Amino acid sequence: PCWWSCLLNSRAPCVKTLVHGDQRRLFNTSNSRMTIMPAWVIDRYGSNDVLRFTKNAGFPIINYPNEVVVQVHAAGLNPIDVSMRGGYGAATMAMKRDPLNINQSGSEFPLILGRDMSGVIMECGLDVAPAYFKEGDEVWAAIPPWKQGSLAEFVVLSANEVSKKPKCLSHIEAAAVPYVAATAWSALVNTGGLNKDNCAKKRILILGGSGGVGTFSIQMLKAWGAHVTVTCSQNAERLVRGLGVDHVVDYTAGPVEVPLRALEKFDLVLDNVGGDTESWALGLLKPWCGAKYVTLVTPFLRNTDQLGIADGMLQTGVTVASKALKHLSKGVHYRWGMFAPNGLALDDISEMVDAGKIRAVVEEEFTFSQVPQAMLKVEKGHARGKTVVKISSGEDSSE
Repeated sequence: PCWWSCLLNSRAPCVKTLVHGDQRRLFNTSNSRMTIMPAWVIDRYGSNDVLRFTKNAGFPIINYPNEVVVQVHAAGLNPIDVSMRGGYGAATMAMKRDPLNINQSGSEFPLILGRDMSGVIMECGLDVAPAYFKEGDEVWAAIPPWKQGSLAEFVVLSANEVSKKPKCLSHIEAAAVPYVAATAWSALVNTGGLNKDNCAKKRILILGGSGGVGTFSIQMLKAWGAHVTVTCSQNAERLVRGLGVDHVVDYTAGPVEVPLRALEKFDLVLDNVGGDTESWALGLLKPWCGAKYVTLVTPFLRNTDQLGIADGMLQTGVTVASKALKHLSKGVHYRWGMFAPNGLALDDISEMVDAGKIRAVVEEEFTFSQVPQAMLKVEKGHARGKTVVKISSGEDSSE
């Protein structure tokens, strides 16, 4: 009814009343008059001091009929947020936001960071079928990096990027999962070719197993019956063992490739570390058996930042093609994995969570006023799970 009144009378802005904590707020969903909301923004790229809290961030507007407005209850932080704060990927994100290059440089500011979100749908576009989503639904999502993020009271997303939140998780717990889940799904399923039907008894190595992607990947692979080996520091061993890992190699005890070479070879290596791992990790794969090395540490965005879109993409294509051909001659496959928003994958993952096969791993929780501290925590690295920010003071029905 609210949207119909907007369409029938463009002069009559569509206004709703939202109860937020103990305050009642009027917010406007028409394009003609935008209201404001609290958010953490950056006005330029740089270190942590570029973060700025404002109560006057523009309220997100539904521009396409398949979009939804979500009130954010909790936001998860990831290393990509720290990188984007410093300008990483700015050229590619600018092209994605403005493919015709109509807007001036810097038009993305003020920019809201935050890729993970758990919250409640407040408004649905006209093409969003009630059978899928309706106002009041609790949802979670991994927000594409070219869109405004979750460190705000509200966010607008495509319905294809959103999924029903697992019933057994609180919003805080749910916000720890989507981005790493979508990244792991893209790397292991879309790129690695793994699924619940072909994973049994496969040997998988995860380099860097105690962070967000690592802890999620362990649980998904174990639920699918794989044998999982991870590298991590000694003080993270208890965490990964608790998630079901079969074998742990401590990278602080010496060159990690030495004990790994003594093990039976693997069907897939997932690399969350990068650096010099490529020089030895592909030698741990079973040759001529379709084994794959999938790295999440790629130079794609760095190339486009430094060389521009055209030259950067050309350099990226040459790099990945030459490496793939080089290793294919040795009987193993070299692949790059990247984050891809995927609401359908989150549907499957939600079922696994509610079935008790996957749990959220939250290392530390911060309040909305502590976003700078939370970013510093992520920036320090050596994660043991996820860092989550509580945004809304509303009721959390799952807690």
